[in-house]
Amino acid sequence: MTTETELEKTEYTEKITQVLDLVEGMSLLEASQLVKAFEEKFGVSASAAMAVPVAGMAAAGGGEAAVEEKSEFDVLLKEVGANKIQVIKAVRAETALGLKEAKALVDAAPKAIKEGVAKDEAEKIKKALEDAGAVVELV
Repeated sequence: MTTETELEKTEYTEKITQVLDLVEGMSLLEASQLVKAFEEKFGVSASAAMAVPVAGMAAAGGGEAAVEEKSEFDVLLKEVGANKIQVIKAVRAETALGLKEAKALVDAAPKAIKEGVAKDEAEKIKKALEDAGAVVELV
């Protein structure tokens, strides 16, 4: 395992340093979109580097692999659809934003409506926005 002091000693080219600085300044949503773009562009999968459970660990757990369910979701407004006014109203109702802020958020789609919400709340928000005509994704 590499420690933080070892990472500080590593010298990178100017291009790599610039890319790292750009990524460091990204929001969680932008970083997620960047990963998806890398996967599509280069035909790789970010999940390929995940640790595979050791056979002894699986046997100790009764033979079933423990799958950790995601507990927090980001509600991503992907497309507004034809009923923009209804979507703005739904965004206002679900976020308690003012009209100006809700309109700006809808106009900026694709954009996160809420981040780090529980699964039940995320599904409720998704349904409300989809009922208004929007295309919504939980990430």
